[in-house]
Amino acid sequence: MAPLNRNEFLKIAKRLLALTGITVLAAPVIAYLYPANLQETPADPVMVGTEQELPLNSSKTVPFGRYPALIINTSEGFKAYSAVCTHFGCVVKWDSARGEIICPCHDGFFDPLDGHVISGPPPTALEILPVQMIDGKIFVGGEA
Repeated sequence: MAPLNRNEFLKIAKRLLALTGITVLAAPVIAYLYPANLQETPADPVMVGTEQELPLNSSKTVPFGRYPALIINTSEGFKAYSAVCTHFGCVVKWDSARGEIICPCHDGFFDPLDGHVISGPPPTALEILPVQMIDGKIFVGGEA
């Protein structure tokens, strides 16, 4: 095998860089056109954790099909909502200091007991998800 001269080496390097660049640009486009096969809403309940892992006035966000779910331990028991704000699709968070669900994108505030809009731009309440307690474990989704 004959050694590569400088021109041949540069041609190979240029082709490899071009191929790398095309791959970097094409990968996100392909991923967008062929997304992961996620159900809109899971058919089976999703386990959140145990009652001890979610003390009063705390929350947990869990994957729930295509979108996350927010589970809060309120004074009236466990409440679960779609964690997607009805205004612009941002993921909402639990603010234990305020005792409200907040949307960090546009200052939307929701009531933790029923998900209705307290203030801000969201047009409708958060989607309520069923919560089940089975042997001390918290499940969201399924049939209540």
